[in-house]
Amino acid sequence: MSDKIIAIDAMGGDNAPVETVKGVVTASKAVKYKLALVGKEDIIKSELSKYEYDKDKIMVVNAAEIIENCETPTEAIKHKKDSSMVVGLNMVKEGQALAFVSAGNTGALLTGATIIVGRIKGVKRPALGTMLPTEKNRVLMLDSGANVDAKPEYLVQYAQMGSVYMEFVEGRKNPRVGLVNIGTEREKGNAVVKEAYGLLEEAKSINFGGNTEARDITLGDFDVIVCDAFVGNVILKVMEGLANTVLRILKKSLMSSLRTKIGALLSKPAFKKMQSDFFEYNDIAGAPFLGLKGLVVKAHGSSGYKDIVGAVKQCERFIDGDIVNKIAERL
Repeated sequence: MSDKIIAIDAMGGDNAPVETVKGVVTASKAVKYKLALVGKEDIIKSELSKYEYDKDKIMVVNAAEIIENCETPTEAIKHKKDSSMVVGLNMVKEGQALAFVSAGNTGALLTGATIIVGRIKGVKRPALGTMLPTEKNRVLMLDSGANVDAKPEYLVQYAQMGSVYMEFVEGRKNPRVGLVNIGTEREKGNAVVKEAYGLLEEAKSINFGGNTEARDITLGDFDVIVCDAFVGNVILKVMEGLANTVLRILKKSLMSSLRTKIGALLSKPAFKKMQSDFFEYNDIAGAPFLGLKGLVVKAHGSSGYKDIVGAVKQCERFIDGDIVNKIAERL
């Protein structure tokens, strides 16, 4: 077994440590790297005692403090040096771990990752990348939460970093990049987007395909889409809300009469496939923070054990793809 380590924040998230520990135990049977659970040692070991697992593949790193979701990011990182989040980030900084996964306080994680792990030389702003479902393949959106205000040159770097990720982690050759805008015409949009369009056209290291409207993202015509984090987070939240609403309305409609119930029963395999393909994507449950000297992955705050498994597997593909060095080379 490799001595490379993926660290996981055992105390961060709504369902920690129960679901996190279960996810790590499950992931340890599927990945080749050693996994380190970071947090309160006694609590973690109590949870681990419920399972049978290879003790050579899971280690516990003690951290006495927890950063709560209600805490101010900068203050939490500054004053809680022995928190599971800060300890995990320092493991990446010091080379003790090649990746760190946390479902905890998003602001604190992004702030801590930037301050502690640090940016790759040449990266102006790291970006949070989120996979979105489409009719074809999934698309990587950057930025989905790190920088609410972005300069045109930041968007170009997002496109470069996203292209590297999609090529070497997801296996997309010459990934097609789209710029999120209010129209497909190049003259549309605000000053930032218009200038970014010209810079993206000139960038030889990416395959720029032009503008995309938000409504067209799910068609799957692009592999990477770029925008500032304000726009990206709105898109993400709207898609999440719409997906949940559609499922609720569909379920209510199908249960409304005997006829529709019979139709639902006959259509159950198709609905299951649609739910699996479009609404559930545990295998890409983590959002990588691209542009750092090491890998930091943000898992959803409500992550269950399957999401943790997916985030850990995502880390393995990232490490195997040598993405940090490839981004450094590209930029």
